[in-house]
Amino acid sequence: MSTNKTIAILGAGESGVGAAVLAKKQDYDVFVSDKGYIADKYKTQLIDHGIDWEEGAHTLEKILNADEVVKSPGIPEKVELVQLLLEQSTPVISEIEFASRYTNATIIGITGSNGKTTTTSLTYHILKKAGLNVGVAGNIGDSFALQVATQDYDYYVLELSSFQLDGVKEFRADIAVLLNVTPDHLDRYEYKFSNYLNSKFQITNNQTQDNYFIYCNDDEAITGKLKDLNLPMKQLPFSIKETVEEGAFLDKEKLLINIKNESFNMSIHDLALNGKHNLYNSMASGIAARILDLRKDVVRESLSDFQNVEHRLEHVGFINGVEFINDSKATNVNAVWFALESMTKPVIWIAGGVDKGNDYEELMPLIKDKVKALVCLGTDNSKLHAAFDGVIDTYDASSAMEAVKMSYKLAAKGESVLLSPACASFDLFEDYEQRGFRFKEAVREL
Repeated sequence: MSTNKTIAILGAGESGVGAAVLAKKQDYDVFVSDKGYIADKYKTQLIDHGIDWEEGAHTLEKILNADEVVKSPGIPEKVELVQLLLEQSTPVISEIEFASRYTNATIIGITGSNGKTTTTSLTYHILKKAGLNVGVAGNIGDSFALQVATQDYDYYVLELSSFQLDGVKEFRADIAVLLNVTPDHLDRYEYKFSNYLNSKFQITNNQTQDNYFIYCNDDEAITGKLKDLNLPMKQLPFSIKETVEEGAFLDKEKLLINIKNESFNMSIHDLALNGKHNLYNSMASGIAARILDLRKDVVRESLSDFQNVEHRLEHVGFINGVEFINDSKATNVNAVWFALESMTKPVIWIAGGVDKGNDYEELMPLIKDKVKALVCLGTDNSKLHAAFDGVIDTYDASSAMEAVKMSYKLAAKGESVLLSPACASFDLFEDYEQRGFRFKEAVREL
């Protein structure tokens, strides 16, 4: 029997369709509307669940008369339809907010400008290895809502973007992790870093003194913001620069975690993930695991045998002594900085796409030191040329295949070709994953 409570869902991608399935299970009258075209796999899900949907347009009457609207994180709040909903006081929420209403699971929420996917996957790996009944969702895997509708997990590890956090009202993470905050998506935040920082800090919303907030003590944006806040939860910092009383820090070549008056340590040489940025990721995951009182031997083994995620500094292969590395997930300047910082050989750098208000100046020392040439992969490469013409040799490519062939010709034996775009992918590709796959296909076809 229907509750007669209606819900409209804008966007029929992973999060929208997941929210629709959950809403249907909770006996809402559901209507899904996508102004673009819906992928076949999502149409099949909607049809199989008997959910009303449309594509290619929005039927305003159905949407504006809904009791509540779940908005895809990809739809900006400033679009006219969303503004109309807000003006008439219709609640507009995210799929994360909606799904959280229907689960009592312990939630570990992870956000940051960089490292979210790696840290989420690593934390999930530790919990899974410890034998917990755990799901991984958010920006990774099946949507949170779909898993709440179809699974019965005791724990969720959620990768949360700023766009997803913008739509939360009552969502609460039992353990919140903030890895770093560097300029990203500024086009969505009126080109104001403070707005973006505030968005990231929404992961602490609704936390109580019974919850935990894990954060990077070396990130000045985070520590500066914390001075202005009076947050009630237990705060656990991690640092590679200084000792912390409770949390995680680096002692020479050992990673130390102190939680609940218990100490855990392991050599950084035993960690599966290399580089400074991954040391931070390992610290954050380790703290979360120790909060849950997972056994030290399980945590140690998990941190040492984890396999890194696809499209993040992924080794593709060698061709005639030239190494190809897929870092397609590096969609902002800070992520590229970490990638270049980890390079030990001269680099042919492939970058470009949809610029998000990038400032490339912070890359200059690494570019001059490590990069031999830049291949720009995008429909508009003007900002990259403005930044790097005259600094290094720059070239243009309009497809992954062209970029790979050009880079291979420019590279000498013992050098690396690095796809690390610093930009979104939507000009030439569906998403960063398709960009990474096309890059790998092109390498294999050389």
